[in-house]
Amino acid sequence: MDWKLELVPLPVTDVDRAKDFYVNKVGFHADHDHQVNENLRFVQLTPPGSACSLVLGTGITEMPPGSQKGLQLVVSDIHAARDQLKANGVDVSEIDVQPWGHFIYFADPDGNTWTVQFIPRDADVPEVQPIPEDFV
Repeated sequence: MDWKLELVPLPVTDVDRAKDFYVNKVGFHADHDHQVNENLRFVQLTPPGSACSLVLGTGITEMPPGSQKGLQLVVSDIHAARDQLKANGVDVSEIDVQPWGHFIYFADPDGNTWTVQFIPRDADVPEVQPIPEDFV
């Protein structure tokens, strides 16, 4: 049986501001925006190429706005991703190069934080060392 993560709640203070940020600055697709009633608004946004979406709105989650930390996206070109975010006015970090990947970081207007990772080709990744026998 497959267990697929397909929807992650994102706590925000201003739904329209958050939707604008994710669609027009980060580049997510706006899937749904439905006002169910005065206490429930459902906005679903999906990163390009992702099988997992975000849901934000009113009446969606009890998490305080800005409390979603460390959501991660994976891209095929970290430079292009950073350039796109920067060009759209997102305050994005410099590229952080680590042996297991290259990363950039940003936050939305409420302080929810994101990591964007580029996974280097196998030839660029240091060879994994076996676990010593006395470790197990």
